[in-house]
Amino acid sequence: EEKREKRNEEKRENKKEKRREKSKEFYRENMRKEKSREIEMIKKKRSDKRKEKKSEERKEEKREKREEEKIENGKEKRREKRKDETGEKKRKEKGEKKRKEKRREKRKKRKAISEKRREQRKEEKKEMKRKERRKKRKEE
Repeated sequence: EEKREKRNEEKRENKKEKRREKSKEFYRENMRKEKSREIEMIKKKRSDKRKEKKSEERKEEKREKREEEKIENGKEKRREKRKDETGEKKRKEKGEKKRKEKRREKRKKRKAISEKRREQRKEEKKEMKRKERRKKRKEE
C-alpha cells in the first residue's frame, strides 16, 4: 500500500515537473518570438525612415528642378524680348508673309490654267457638236 502511494506520489511529482518544464519552455518560446517581433519592428522602422528620407530627397530634387526651369524660362522670355527689340522676329514674319504670298500667286496661276483648259474642252465639245450637226444636215 505504501509503495503504491509512494509510486503515485512520484508520478504526480513527475507530472508536475513535466508541466513546469513545459510552461518554462512555452515561456521561453514566447519570449524568443517577442524579441524577434521587436527586432523586426525595429528593422521596419529603420527601413521606413530610409524610404521617407529618400522620398524627401526626391521631392527636394524635383522642387529644385522646377525652380531651375522657372529661372530658365524667365531667361528664355528675356531672350525673346531682346530678339523682338532687334527686329529678328519681324524679319521672320516678313519672310513668312512673302512665302504665303508666293504660294497664293502660284495657286492663282494653277487655277487660271485649269480654268483655261476647262474652257478649251467646252469649246472643243461645242465645235464637235456643230460638226456633227453639219454632217447630219449634209446627209439629209
